[in-house]
Amino acid sequence: MYEQISHSLLNSILDDLKPEIRRQDLRHFYTRLGANFYAIHSLFSKLYGHRDDFDRQMLRLVETMAKGYIDRAPKLEQLDIERERNHNWFLSQKWVGMALYSNGFADNLADLATKIGYFEELGINMVHIMPILMCPQGKSDGGYAISDFRQVDDRVGTLDDIRLVADELSQRDILLTLDIVLNHTSDEHEWAQKAKMGDPRYQDYYYVFENRQIPDLFEQSMPEVFPATDPGNFTWNVEMEKWVMTVFHEYQWDLNYSNPAVFIEMLDIILFWANQGVDILRLDAVAFLWKKVGTSCQNERNAHLILQLMKDCCQVTAPGVLFIAEAIVAPVEVIKYFGEDAIVAKECEIAYNATLMALLWDGIATKNTKLLYQGIKSLPNKLERATWLNYVRCHDDIGFGFDDNDIRIAGYEPHAHRRFLIDYFSGKFDASPRGLEFMHNPVTGDGRICGSLASLVGLESAIEIADEQSIESAIDKILLLHGIILAFGGIPLMYNGDALGVLNDYSYIDDPNKSNDNRWVHRPKIDWHQAELRKQSGTVEYKIFTAMKKMIAIRKEISVFADFDNRELLHVENEHLLCFIRFDRERPSEKVLVVANFDANPQSLDLEAISNKGINPHGRFVDLYSGRIPSQFDRQITLQGFQFYWLTET
Repeated sequence: MYEQISHSLLNSILDDLKPEIRRQDLRHFYTRLGANFYAIHSLFSKLYGHRDDFDRQMLRLVETMAKGYIDRAPKLEQLDIERERNHNWFLSQKWVGMALYSNGFADNLADLATKIGYFEELGINMVHIMPILMCPQGKSDGGYAISDFRQVDDRVGTLDDIRLVADELSQRDILLTLDIVLNHTSDEHEWAQKAKMGDPRYQDYYYVFENRQIPDLFEQSMPEVFPATDPGNFTWNVEMEKWVMTVFHEYQWDLNYSNPAVFIEMLDIILFWANQGVDILRLDAVAFLWKKVGTSCQNERNAHLILQLMKDCCQVTAPGVLFIAEAIVAPVEVIKYFGEDAIVAKECEIAYNATLMALLWDGIATKNTKLLYQGIKSLPNKLERATWLNYVRCHDDIGFGFDDNDIRIAGYEPHAHRRFLIDYFSGKFDASPRGLEFMHNPVTGDGRICGSLASLVGLESAIEIADEQSIESAIDKILLLHGIILAFGGIPLMYNGDALGVLNDYSYIDDPNKSNDNRWVHRPKIDWHQAELRKQSGTVEYKIFTAMKKMIAIRKEISVFADFDNRELLHVENEHLLCFIRFDRERPSEKVLVVANFDANPQSLDLEAISNKGINPHGRFVDLYSGRIPSQFDRQITLQGFQFYWLTET
């Protein structure tokens, strides 16, 4: 869009660019900058236009984008052009992801590069390597307390190692995803160290206060993220003799995005990692980016403007790179991280579907789909050119942040139902789940759950007592959950070890750097000798791995599993069944009926009841996953306990 004031400023900025920038071949850069500059200028003005240094900061912003473009390798530039031409490339059904810690999946990054064949064997073609950047020993929050945004932690490798991994993955058409922690730094970061020494420039990089007057105003409306270990949102720093905002842990200082210098620094870091060959950047804790007195300091409108500005700037320099919004918030809020007031994704192309994840665990605990159905029904529609990450679990805890109204519609009292789920998965009602409660709040009774997928569905306890029926039931639950996320619409994301049935790892208790954080129970280090059992028929590892490998391969061949808003949730009378249709918008006759039984007992689906959705009650169906024709009588299809179907009409 052409607008006289902004483009007059752009002409002035281009005249003032450093000579070493102006001498470069910036053809594509200038084209994209011209196309995006009105939006960039408008957003930057909205956020920082009141400042006396606005023009100078605007020049720095453009120089940062230009430098990022100049540093971009030719093969990455070519990839940008290809992805611009096929701008819906990531909505394809062919993408299946896995999240892992490099020193959990392997010994380090160099060792990981030798194990890429495992991803190809399973069918994984998007690898999310959890934080690898330099962080303090002990005070790292699992790698999310960064002390240097441009250096790889020497405990996992070097910058050359991650470049090697990126190149090896690229040669195999596997996408690389890395984390950028946007909200905070470690208190050992250079910026924090300079702030501690009294440098006012760097104190303005954070929220620093001389007394409790303003912090107390913030605290009136801000919730606590880690009430058991880090109550409150501010920490007294002895060196500065000032209070600093620390929403997560006392050693994680929140960045002050009301300062444009902070925004430009973080954009420069984003472009730096884009230029290392990263395909997707996971932007951590985006809901917390803007702080305002009198609010929860989450999901603020200006946080969205920050992300929109980052996306526009990245579109100029590295348009082939995607953003993931790590916003574990209510559905009505998370949908905004695709971009408010937009048709296509304007902020982040991908967002975590934390609601679906929590709802799936509710189905496992209750053995019915009342809340699961209602929660999916209430999930807002995503934008075009945006997609979900659908997952069963991740490196973090499981929180049951359903909408209270949905819980009531399902027939439960919200607080009591959440407490039931926590108690269930921590083994208080049923000895089979082996979860641990995380961050119990004695005041509110709130809490979350930790545990590996296999242990939470009862595999650990079943193996202990050598109960073959319980072992098979646990495996069925693992496959049921993945059968849904692989068919739901979006990018399915598995976690390291889940395809092998890896159990809880209690060794964290003996590690003083981990013992106070029971999330490490489900962040195991893979035993590659045990992993070889995936090749031995009859083992638990073989059964799970082989089944998931087959499911992934089938998904990639079924075009209706691509994500083009082509899913319809179906209401069925049987409260134990979840049922939805995936269809092709251009060829409506092409559809897959997905049915999942969350009960341990056989259940029937009445085809007559969904005949108005184009399902022929007299038709014969085949299950794409098993290749079998399901049991069918009197227009009803029967599912065994914890069974799922991907059905097409023969």
